[in-house]
Amino acid sequence: MGRLVVRLLVFIVLLAVIAGAALFWVYANYTRPGPLAVPTTLVVEAGAGLDAIGAQLEAAGIIDDKMVFVLGARAEQAHTTLKAGEYEFVPRVSPREVVALLASGRTVARRLTVPEGLTAHQVLAQIDRTEGLAGEVPESVAEGTLLPETYHFSYGDRREDLVQRMELGLRQTLAELWPGRVSGLPLETPRDAVILASIVERETARPDERPRVAAVFLNRLRKGMKLDADPTVAYAVSGGTGVLDRPLTRADLAVDSPYNTYRYAGLPPTAIANPGRASIAAVLDPAQTDDLFFVTDGSGGHVFARTLEEHNSNVRDWRRIQRERAVQE
Repeated sequence: MGRLVVRLLVFIVLLAVIAGAALFWVYANYTRPGPLAVPTTLVVEAGAGLDAIGAQLEAAGIIDDKMVFVLGARAEQAHTTLKAGEYEFVPRVSPREVVALLASGRTVARRLTVPEGLTAHQVLAQIDRTEGLAGEVPESVAEGTLLPETYHFSYGDRREDLVQRMELGLRQTLAELWPGRVSGLPLETPRDAVILASIVERETARPDERPRVAAVFLNRLRKGMKLDADPTVAYAVSGGTGVLDRPLTRADLAVDSPYNTYRYAGLPPTAIANPGRASIAAVLDPAQTDDLFFVTDGSGGHVFARTLEEHNSNVRDWRRIQRERAVQE
C-alpha cells in the first residue's frame, strides 16, 4: 500500500513537471519574436474563429505555430475580443503582440482622395473602383453634393457609407462658410453658392485666381448678363458626365440646354461638378473688382478685363498665341 502511494505521488509530481514544462514552452513561444521578416498586411474576415485566425496567421508566416497562438489567446482571455479587419504586422511580431493588435482593432487606414471639380458621375466611378470597399455605389447622387477631400476608410467599409460622409462633409462646409459671406451677393441660398463655385472650379485650377473669377461671374449676375461659361456647355454636351475629349464648337455653344449659359441668363439649374472648399469660399468672399470678362493667357492663367473692348483685345492676343503655337508644331 505504501509503495502504491509513493508511485502515485511520483506520477503526480511527474505530471506537474511535464505540465509546467509545457506551460513554460507555450509561454516562451507565445512571447518570443515571430518568424515574419517583412511588414505584412492580412485581412481577418468577420466571423472567423480563433482556430481559423491562427491557421491564417501561420500560413502567412506571421506566427510559427497556430496552437501557441490559440492557447495564449485563451489563457489571456482575449480570444473573444479579436476583431475583424485589415491589419499590418511588423517584422518579428510575437504571437502575444499579434493577439494584442487584433484585440485593439487598430486596422489599416486606407485613403481615397477625391479631386476638386469632378462630377458626381466621376466621383461615383472612382469610389466604385476603389479596392477595399464593400457594397455598391448609389445609382446616382445629386450633382454638387459631395465634398472633394481625402477620406480615410478601413477594409470592408461600405461604399454607400463613404458617399454619405462626402455629402455630410459638404453640408458641414456650407454651414460653416455661408453665415460669413460678404453682404450684397446675388446668391439667395447655399445651393446657389455651390452652383457658382462649381463653375469657378472648372474655370481655373489656380488658387490665386478663384476669388477674381468668382467676382467676374458675380458682377455679371448683378448686371443681368449671361455667364458665358464654357464649362456649363461642356456639362450639357457631355450629358452631365463632365467628360468631353475635344474643344467646344460653335454648334455646342448654340445647344438648347438650361446648362448653356451662352443662351440662358442666370445660374444653371444645378451644379456642374463638385467644388472644393476653396472655390466655395471664393464665391462667398470674392475679389473686389469691376471685371466682367476673362480669357486664358496661354500659360495656365487668365487675363481679366472690365470692358468688352479690353476683352476683345485680350482674345485677339490669345488667338495670336494659338496661331504661333500651331506654326511651331
